[in-house]
Amino acid sequence: MTDRTKKSLFIMALLALLLLCYARILFTDKIIRAPDIIAEFYWGAQSMSEQPLSKILLFPLYASWDYFTNSGFTNEGGGASFNFLIPLKLIYWLFPFPSSIAWTIVLHLFFGASGAYLYCRLIGTSRMAALFAGLVFALATENASLINAGHVMKLATISYAPWAFFCLEKGFLSRRLFWFMTTAFVLAFQFFNTHWQIAYYTCLCVGLYGVLRTVAIIRCESATGTRSTLRLVGLNLVVLLFFLSTVAISLLPLANWSKDTNRGVNSGANTTSDGSQAKGGLSRDEAMSWSLPPEELGALIIPGFFGLSRQEGGPNPTNIASYYWGRMVFTQTASYFGLLPWLLIPLPLIYRRDKYTWLALLGVAGGILFSMGKFTPFYNLLYDYFPGINHFRVPKMIMFIPVFGMGVLSARGIDLLMDTELRTTKSFRNYLAGVVLLPILLLVFLVILRVGQDRWIALFIENLLQPTRYEQGEYLVAQRWNNLLLETGIAAGLASLLAVTMVAGLRIPALTRFLPPLLLLLYLADVGRVNDKFLFLTDAPVKAKAGEAPPLMAFLKNMPKTYRVLPADGSDPMQYIALGIPVMYTSNPVQQMRWQQFLDQFNTVSPMADIINIKYLVISNDEYQKQKQQLQQKFVPVFTAPGNGTIVLENRTVLPKAWLVPSAVVVTDPAQRLQILQDPRFMPGTIAVVESQPPLPLMEATRAQALAQTVTTRLYEQEHISVEAVTPVNALLVLGEKYYQGWQARVDGKSTPIVPVNHILRGVYLTPGKHTIEFKFDPLPFKIGKYLTLGSFALFAVMLLREWLYRRKQGAVQG
Repeated sequence: MTDRTKKSLFIMALLALLLLCYARILFTDKIIRAPDIIAEFYWGAQSMSEQPLSKILLFPLYASWDYFTNSGFTNEGGGASFNFLIPLKLIYWLFPFPSSIAWTIVLHLFFGASGAYLYCRLIGTSRMAALFAGLVFALATENASLINAGHVMKLATISYAPWAFFCLEKGFLSRRLFWFMTTAFVLAFQFFNTHWQIAYYTCLCVGLYGVLRTVAIIRCESATGTRSTLRLVGLNLVVLLFFLSTVAISLLPLANWSKDTNRGVNSGANTTSDGSQAKGGLSRDEAMSWSLPPEELGALIIPGFFGLSRQEGGPNPTNIASYYWGRMVFTQTASYFGLLPWLLIPLPLIYRRDKYTWLALLGVAGGILFSMGKFTPFYNLLYDYFPGINHFRVPKMIMFIPVFGMGVLSARGIDLLMDTELRTTKSFRNYLAGVVLLPILLLVFLVILRVGQDRWIALFIENLLQPTRYEQGEYLVAQRWNNLLLETGIAAGLASLLAVTMVAGLRIPALTRFLPPLLLLLYLADVGRVNDKFLFLTDAPVKAKAGEAPPLMAFLKNMPKTYRVLPADGSDPMQYIALGIPVMYTSNPVQQMRWQQFLDQFNTVSPMADIINIKYLVISNDEYQKQKQQLQQKFVPVFTAPGNGTIVLENRTVLPKAWLVPSAVVVTDPAQRLQILQDPRFMPGTIAVVESQPPLPLMEATRAQALAQTVTTRLYEQEHISVEAVTPVNALLVLGEKYYQGWQARVDGKSTPIVPVNHILRGVYLTPGKHTIEFKFDPLPFKIGKYLTLGSFALFAVMLLREWLYRRKQGAVQG
């Protein structure tokens, strides 16, 4: 059997084990009960599943503006690179929906596990040990419990990390340009998966890995008189430069887009003591939310020590005895890698203290330290001085790096465990004694908890009483304490079983050869028990038959696309968007600053609803009865859903998509502009609020009267709007669309500046007469980035051909 065949068999075995472990979410017509899937990802996945194959394989690359979402949404084309992820989209095309969502998750975990397997084989581990490393990466609860949160694209992005380390290490071992370019290409495709925080963390770690490997090689070569410093530095620069050029189609638009977001350089956060702006980004408290509290390091050994998931999508299932009650805001995941990897880590630290052990240990220890965020001076220094750190929250998100490092160390540990010479040493006997000591220590800890129960409960009563979204009351104390005792007992029992298996397997020759698969099975049972608490399902949202829609949706679909709906009944806005109904607001963690300010001050009964073209307000009947007196001056009921549960109200004062105003007032202060917009007396059809002096003389605000509206919207498309207007006087044409960089205007064929109007809208000044106004979305950063990326693709295709010819030549020589 050839080496290639053996490799294929082990990778197929890895796939089979993962399919078995995740069968619960794969072979079903239900979906994962996660808020991010139910409320957001489900509808996008449904759309992808309905795409024809031709659209998957042949796709346009352009900067899009989505007028259905959030009153207009874009990242300036930064997400267009998603089209390059053809394998991901093929999953939705090949597998039945909605199970294709779970298949996407599991196949990406398999992809990452395969990268971990190949990396371990590259650094010299056995096939069985490398298989174990792959399973750690794909099954460690720290990664697997992200399924509970519905973080599909986060998991997809994480799966590229082991491949980046594999390709880079291959480059250092071969010193061949191809592998350094491949590393950059893998990192670029990781970035294309749209979870940019994971991609940023991976780039940091790959960069550190490259620097440390380069320094170690240079030091080693200096001792032997060999010199390759310039070549190594050059090859590392190739990774950086080729990554930047390949990812340019996303990076350049996103860098430009992010400037004016609530996490960007203009956000106003992270300021100096005198109040002057420093570097923007998130505030310190927000950037360090979801830092891992130090005491929760105990959960790496005892997974349910602080309870388990606090599920946002509904109460937890019965197999979770206690909700999470630690110091984080809440969590949907568990910081658990499995107990066995911790028992195997000492072996490489004792017997194989080489570069790979130290790098993996740095990944584990450094990643855990980083994840502790605000609880360490280390992360605070990074926040203050390291570029980019302050733009992300959830430091704990880096924990996929410790999982990968743990897989590498435990793979090396399995090989050392099976080394017959090492087993005769005193150090190994001491190691086994430590393995046996762990369950004893856990049992002693359990006794201490049980005997001093009243004292411990009194000490931590505030935490133990902490309410959840679904539970509150004194009974939580007993529930949580009993769960803590139970999980500690389970950890002690598992540690005992692992110790007995190791000792018996090493002392009884007939069992020795079966020791690795026995340990593997125990690992699967260990993480499988915990993962089972994060793999619960629910019914998929009801999908209407082709050509049909629920009565409420059928009514709203008749609304012209130039108007918007505001769902205020708690329903998911994405279901409206999926049916082609524009909505005013969707929840996004990153919003443009102007829009976020508008949302923070938004008042339904003010002119703010009129200028953003809200035609219909969807509200529950109960809520309508409470607000009826306030709403009826502006909104009237026009539809009641069957069952009398939901009412649609029509806005009688909504403005058209475009209108003319003869007068404008200059207000430079954003807070003052928003205050004017909130005032019910403000007449946006007559007066506009602008931020700079108009280039044309307009009517005085005190004498302004509404103009006879002769504005016609001729074309209303995502990236192209055409308007015809006739005005008897100098006027400002106001468009009920967000003011945003990247939009360009032409009046009668001549380029014209677009000005911000009413804080969030766009407008152009017109002279008397008949005019045709064209608005087109065509941001320059995307165009530059697109051609850089396509050029990089072409160069890499040449390198692939060159590599194929090289391997063919090598095969002929060896033959």
